[in-house]
Amino acid sequence: MKLAITGCNGSVGTRVVLAALAQGHTVLGLDSVPCSEPLAGLLLHHSKVATVEDSPSRFTFKRVDLTDFDAALAALEGYEGIVQLAAVRTPADYKVMAHNTNVVISWNILRAAAELGINRVAQASSVNVIPLVWTDRHDFEYFPLDEEHPCRPDEPYGLSKVICELQADTIVRRYPSMRVASLRLSWSLPSREEALRDDPERRKNDLWGYVQEDSAAEAFLLAITGENGKWSGHEPFFIVAPDTSANEESVELWQTYWRHVPLKEGKDLSGRKAFFDCSKAERLLGWVHRNPGE
Repeated sequence: MKLAITGCNGSVGTRVVLAALAQGHTVLGLDSVPCSEPLAGLLLHHSKVATVEDSPSRFTFKRVDLTDFDAALAALEGYEGIVQLAAVRTPADYKVMAHNTNVVISWNILRAAAELGINRVAQASSVNVIPLVWTDRHDFEYFPLDEEHPCRPDEPYGLSKVICELQADTIVRRYPSMRVASLRLSWSLPSREEALRDDPERRKNDLWGYVQEDSAAEAFLLAITGENGKWSGHEPFFIVAPDTSANEESVELWQTYWRHVPLKEGKDLSGRKAFFDCSKAERLLGWVHRNPGE
């Protein structure tokens, strides 16, 4: 499959590029800055691995400003699927930069896909559609969080991700042949160990969530290439590890920091279970989180 991966220089983007090449896809990497040394180095390293030994010939990089619709349209022509990762990854100035940049890019990608007849898009949303890391206002209605939980961000990054999901709802109404997945990523890291902190209070606002970066990459490719007939239109998915990155038991964390938040009926936080429910991603995408070596 011919895949375009925007934001390919980012920490998630590089892993998606490598995973796509490993699966035999032809990849166009798009970013607003030159091809990064980390990405170039990874491609060179993995080019020596038998399963992806021809990866350089199947990878093309283009520098493009995706806030320019015509530039995005021209860059994406001829591709069959898009992984949309280009974004400002934090609230930045908490004023306009993150919101305006992200909202324009996500719409440009979706609208260009519709214009070009590209019917498979997976875009990076965020767990922060529900107020987490960058807010003092936490109104969790229940644990574990799932896709039915209301999204009420009060900062520009989370808002931009809610809007990208609304944009996807809009585009599939007008172009029903399109299928768009909004993947609500947690903190993407090489391993659980890198997310561990001695003081659990430091990470209480993101509910001790993380996702192993290669497992996150797999979710994007499943959303694009999977054809199991279980979903259509636009669907959001939480993409988070099934365990926390804390040493403490989840019930202890819940009772210490969030005891006022009830558990959803039929759910529990035994052991080190995560505060996020990713069963929808498993059911519809076939995605199961894996740590290195599993």
